[in-house]
Amino acid sequence: MGIVETSGVAFTTFQLSREAYQCRVYEEGSPTDATSLSWTQFSEMFLREFVPQVFRDAWRVKFEQLRRGTMSVSEYAVRFSDLSRHASALVSTVRERVHKFIEGLSYGIRFSMSRELETDVPFQQVVEIARQLEGMRG
Repeated sequence: MGIVETSGVAFTTFQLSREAYQCRVYEEGSPTDATSLSWTQFSEMFLREFVPQVFRDAWRVKFEQLRRGTMSVSEYAVRFSDLSRHASALVSTVRERVHKFIEGLSYGIRFSMSRELETDVPFQQVVEIARQLEGMRG
């Protein structure tokens, strides 16, 4: 659990103003024995409340169509993670996330990663393997 997960909600809500301040009030109004919002819960609530559905739908479509193309694997991984928040139903498990990530890679890297499609390799490890393969291919 990183600093974003432990302090991100408190830090972000501290900086909010007007209507967005409701997120902070929500957390302060919860019973004292209730668990705090996680960063993921806060992000989902914030997007749902303050980002129009049309934008969220457009980001989901971009995620569905995302391919590495001319991006480096690192750039692709960042874009993939950013857009995947808007398509959580498509990548609800680690295996689905890994499969979708590999599916968007170039053919040569994707072909070399066929074993990762069949095993339960963590997502970050799959990204690192793709980076290494990209480096070997020059």
